[in-house]
Amino acid sequence: MGVALFSLVRLFVLCCITLGLIPQLALASITRHYTFDVQLQNVTRLCHRKSILTINGQFPGPRIVAREGDRLLIKVVNHVQSNISIHWHGIRQLQTGWADGPAYITQCPIQTGNSYVYNFTIVGQRGTLWWHAHISWLRSTIYGPLVILPKRGVPYPFTKPYKEVPIIFGEWWNADTEAVIKQALQTGGGPNVSDAYTINGLPGPLYNCSAKDTFKLKVQAGKTYMLRIINAALNDELFFSIANHTLKVVEADAVYVKPFDTNTILIAPGQTINVLLKTRPSHPNATFFMTARPYVTGLGTFDNSTVAGILEYESTALHSTLPMKKLPLHKPILPVLNDTSFATKFSNKLRSLNTPQFPANVPQKVDKRLFFTIGLGTNPCSQQKHNNQTCQGPNGTMFAASINNISFTMPNTALLQSHFFGQSNGVYSPYFPISPLIPFNYTGAQLNNTHVSNGTKLMVLTFNTSVELVLQDTSILGAESHPLHLHGFNFFVVGQGFGNFNQNKDPKKFNLIDPVERNTVGVPSGGWVAIRFLADNPGVWFMHCHLEIHTSWGLRMAWLVLDGKLPNQKLLPPPLDLPKC
Repeated sequence: MGVALFSLVRLFVLCCITLGLIPQLALASITRHYTFDVQLQNVTRLCHRKSILTINGQFPGPRIVAREGDRLLIKVVNHVQSNISIHWHGIRQLQTGWADGPAYITQCPIQTGNSYVYNFTIVGQRGTLWWHAHISWLRSTIYGPLVILPKRGVPYPFTKPYKEVPIIFGEWWNADTEAVIKQALQTGGGPNVSDAYTINGLPGPLYNCSAKDTFKLKVQAGKTYMLRIINAALNDELFFSIANHTLKVVEADAVYVKPFDTNTILIAPGQTINVLLKTRPSHPNATFFMTARPYVTGLGTFDNSTVAGILEYESTALHSTLPMKKLPLHKPILPVLNDTSFATKFSNKLRSLNTPQFPANVPQKVDKRLFFTIGLGTNPCSQQKHNNQTCQGPNGTMFAASINNISFTMPNTALLQSHFFGQSNGVYSPYFPISPLIPFNYTGAQLNNTHVSNGTKLMVLTFNTSVELVLQDTSILGAESHPLHLHGFNFFVVGQGFGNFNQNKDPKKFNLIDPVERNTVGVPSGGWVAIRFLADNPGVWFMHCHLEIHTSWGLRMAWLVLDGKLPNQKLLPPPLDLPKC
């Protein structure tokens, strides 16, 4: 009798699970498996055919889709001659720093013929993030979207869109990007600029020979679409607009924001923005350009071109139109190239949603106040073997970039391993300065001495330290906007301004209620930005400018967050398949 009753109960529970009648069980997180084969693929753009590094032969790479709470196991297999590592941009990696991906920071790269499984769980995050190669300039072709859906049954805090579409900006070089950065680092000069920008890998009709390579967003009238916008370009912040349509911003860097309408967005490399696009109530008898072009503040050369896609309304049985080619094509008006006023207004509109369900947990007390200058500088030519040839940087020097005047030297082994196994001697110094060693007028007249120091220095934080960091742009070689990305954390952007940060006056204007929460922030050209974060994630975490050339020149450093006392506050041991240097 008891056995029969048990069988009936078991059958009933199984039926309920199958029919979805027990929601708690249906909400269970799952493990998702992906395989990333790094392989060469022939691709033609701008009538130029070349062999590029790809994931699974796709350009851009495959879309990863998961839900909040899911575990991801992504096996990366290296079939090419280049060393490789992949970064999951914006994922917190709580206790799983080994899966973060930057080469020589959290892991040695994956060598030819080897593989590594990135194993991590998505904790307390939902929204649009992305993944990309994190060694040299390989991310120029190795990148793709990482979409985190809310937990099952949890709605968006805005109207559910009819459809979701990733829009990922990239940068295309006809040349091999590894040759481009190699030449720049050898000569000490600026790199050759890209030949085109792309939308979802396509340059579009404004470029030579590219009308057939145009991204087309086909929409229906009277619907709401969510565009998951990602800037995967190497060296350029971008303005983006769709002609005669308004965009409603609802999320930035996978954190919901207070919705606001805009005709144009500004997105820096590394950043993501979700917007809602409400289509016209009826077919407009027209097509619409969606275009992106750079926001430029520096003195260097840049790719001054425009990428275009086309927004097309689908015809219905009730509404037949002229052929697409004969419909009028409307073009958006983008801000001028150096429109810092627009950049400032746009960033000031971004505020955290800050609701009971999605609170903005801004650290109210500060344990550690830090002040970092960031900008360009130089190294003397004689440091390199140049066969008596003049270097191509300013006044015959070599371009460099630094934080607190320290240009970060990449180690030959992974910092996280060195820390974990207590082998840091000769690998890194734990004494990164809390402020510039020599204060100066940071945004004043250019200095005569532009030389940087070089080294591998880390800023050490005890677990759960509340940090306030002011990032100050310098005008040493011209003021410039720098998108700074912090691995392993989100931070709150509590204040920003122009000129030199004033410790006595500026903190009084900080927003400690609903500041935007991000993983990548644009430090204003000739200005400063203040961020706060809680160091609640043990490990070694890279922080760098997401303009790839600045990273290559040394605008990077790392944080070492020590273990806490509890088991869930400690870095887990390294996986057995962790790559060796």
